[in-house]
Amino acid sequence: MLSGSISHGAVKTADKHRREICTVGRWIHSRGFVASTDGNISVRLDSRRILISPTGISKGLMSPNDMVITDLQGRKLAGRREPSSELAMHLLIYGRRPDINAVCHAHPPVATAHAAAGLPLNKALLSEIVLSLGHVPVAQYGTPGTPELSDALEPLVQNYDAILMANHGVVTCGADLLTAFFRMETVEHFAQVSLVTELLGKQVLLSGRDVEKLLAARARYGTTTAVSVTPDCLVTSDKAGNGPEERISVTREELETLIEEAVRKDRAHR
Repeated sequence: MLSGSISHGAVKTADKHRREICTVGRWIHSRGFVASTDGNISVRLDSRRILISPTGISKGLMSPNDMVITDLQGRKLAGRREPSSELAMHLLIYGRRPDINAVCHAHPPVATAHAAAGLPLNKALLSEIVLSLGHVPVAQYGTPGTPELSDALEPLVQNYDAILMANHGVVTCGADLLTAFFRMETVEHFAQVSLVTELLGKQVLLSGRDVEKLLAARARYGTTTAVSVTPDCLVTSDKAGNGPEERISVTREELETLIEEAVRKDRAHR
């Protein structure tokens, strides 16, 4: 049973935000989304300040007093610890996205495997994912804790609420911390379903028309996402062909027999 609770949207004190970051830290740790001291979490306190998890501590063991306040230029304003070494990534997102008030970065295993393989989560497999995220692209690799990381993310943060980070992990954002966490959970769930369908050898994708209807329905569900999610972002059945490719397995001996028969028939017709 996970402890702690988080509410959407309500006006909160800095102390409440501190406790909620600790709660999300325990959630991502208990789900195996991070190991050791990996990951970082932040919220926007106001137009000038953010609250961020500290560097060098397990996200499952944080206390409210461990949080650090910085300004939007990255200067530390308060806190006994130092801010996450990936603070610049959070500041980039807040600077580019005035609609965003929380950021989560973690390494959920299956989604991170997709990132390490350079595979975006862009197939129209699940209607819920089309509604909630649309397309999860892969950012180019950038060394963690350096400007390279922010440079790699910069072209994508304006238009996506969840991004795979090549050879690194996942970053998600939202209007509040609960939304940012849910998007992280959704990315990993989608990655797991995508992987299992690959292992099963069959993927039945939604059509472009199906995707258009889902995107049009977002307003009814109160779903708000980054502006660039369109049917063109996704691989649909229209683009992938009329159906999944049939896979046939043969042994080496069977393959050699087939080749010999083909050669024999070719000679007979000459």
